[in-house]
Amino acid sequence: MFRLFVLAGLVALNVAGPINIELSSEWDLFKSTYNKFYAQEEELLRRVIWERNLKHVQQHNLEADRGVHSFWLGMNEYADMTPEEFVSAMNGFRMNATKPFQCGKFMALSHIKLSDLPTTVDWRKEGYVTGVKNQGQCGSCWAFSATGSLEGQHFKKTGQLVSLSEQNLVDCSGKEGNLGCQGGLPDQAFDYVIQNKGIDTEESYPYTEKNGVCKFKRANVGATAVSCLDIEQGSETDLQKAVATVGPISVGIDASHVSFQLYKTGVYTESSCSSVNLDHGVLAIGYGSQGSQDYWLVKNSWGTSWGMQGYIMMARNKDNMCGIATSASFPTM
Repeated sequence: MFRLFVLAGLVALNVAGPINIELSSEWDLFKSTYNKFYAQEEELLRRVIWERNLKHVQQHNLEADRGVHSFWLGMNEYADMTPEEFVSAMNGFRMNATKPFQCGKFMALSHIKLSDLPTTVDWRKEGYVTGVKNQGQCGSCWAFSATGSLEGQHFKKTGQLVSLSEQNLVDCSGKEGNLGCQGGLPDQAFDYVIQNKGIDTEESYPYTEKNGVCKFKRANVGATAVSCLDIEQGSETDLQKAVATVGPISVGIDASHVSFQLYKTGVYTESSCSSVNLDHGVLAIGYGSQGSQDYWLVKNSWGTSWGMQGYIMMARNKDNMCGIATSASFPTM
């Protein structure tokens, strides 16, 4: 059965020829660095995928060094996965909600001009942002996006930075339309916290990387919310005003490309990105410019081996790159 799986995988990858023996020491280092263990039959498939991704990274970075691209790729802990299986395992932002829910509308502070806003914002420096977390192979990105915005607003209100429980949302917000590791939406997570009158702390309700039975305890509530607000769909201007004046904002993006899976540093652009078909929930924690390129500073939930220690700079003011302003929202407290 495993042999058939491997052969089918190699055929699907359209890979011909043997593996590159000269890369064996690098392959062993990759496995030990990220604690990778495979059945013998599966290892061949993972090695072929890893080598293909390595070749792609090397070619991309040669082009980036020549100025063809504004960002560089790297071999992170996800380099042994195809883009298709990576998206299936990691990206759980569900555009078609099982139970449609909308927050109120964010009034974009029309009296504020962009010229009135700071040129650079990074809410980490103000204490609004917890450390980078890792959702593992569970499509719970929506929950991490939601807790990030809740944590920021709780800090803004109380001056206390409290890490909140994604597992609480994974296990308990099904009534609001979320599907745990099978996906959900930050707005529906906010709806749960509002209706439930709270969300537990991370410490009291730790993350397990899988669906579970709801174990919410009122005594362990770390934050509450009274409402939530949606930012005007597609408006990077309104998103910038929100990020500058409100704090970290939950956003959905199209993260379905190998360029995102293996992103390392620089300002990310992707010509194949969709601004409407979103599949991943992240957190916009700031913005700025690098040379002539504007960017959004975004916190991901794939651990610190990915990107810039878990963060990415995504192109800003470039036709709503990857839909970052298409589905943005935050809670109020």
